[in-house]
Amino acid sequence: MSVRVLAIRSDQPDPAAIAEAARVLRHGGLVVFPTETVYGLGADATNPAAIERLNRAKGRPPEKPYSMHVGSREQAQALVGALPPLAARLMDAFWPGPLTIIVPGPQGTGVGLRLPDHPVALAFLRACGVPVAAPSANRSGSPPPTEAGEAIAALGEDVGCVLDAGPTPVGRESTVVDVCADRVDIRREGAISAATIRAAIQQTVR
Repeated sequence: MSVRVLAIRSDQPDPAAIAEAARVLRHGGLVVFPTETVYGLGADATNPAAIERLNRAKGRPPEKPYSMHVGSREQAQALVGALPPLAARLMDAFWPGPLTIIVPGPQGTGVGLRLPDHPVALAFLRACGVPVAAPSANRSGSPPPTEAGEAIAALGEDVGCVLDAGPTPVGRESTVVDVCADRVDIRREGAISAATIRAAIQQTVR
């Protein structure tokens, strides 16, 4: 599969490019897209063949779950149902932004949710119309890419489409927090510090 690279402006995303990338994803392909932190590698989370393709591209074991990138808070709630109060408070404080929040899912397992603060990412996620599994666009164990060219070099023809909006503005992965146990546990400190999260919710963060 040849890689289709679509140059796109962050301040004014081209609807035709967004629609083409969303079409690739809905047909089972993998799409590299920018967020404010790093470039993500998106797959249709409802398509088992697409998730298998994502696992192969990442070199990642199938039992390791992926976070879901969403285009709105309403979409996040539709995926998991009622949100824990702590999750709602964190969303109020940091969404859209570089925070992934793990909440209880409908099957009792944790589901990571992120609403990115990037116009291209938001337009793409809203156009897809399906939940999008989206880890960073690199092989597991390698540094996450902050430019589209790095993702292409790492993943090659495993990717069906690339939305290239230039360097990502933050350049560091999102912070990951888990609220499944009615407290905030930091799973990965990234673009938002634990101190900033603690100050926002006025609660001890583990």
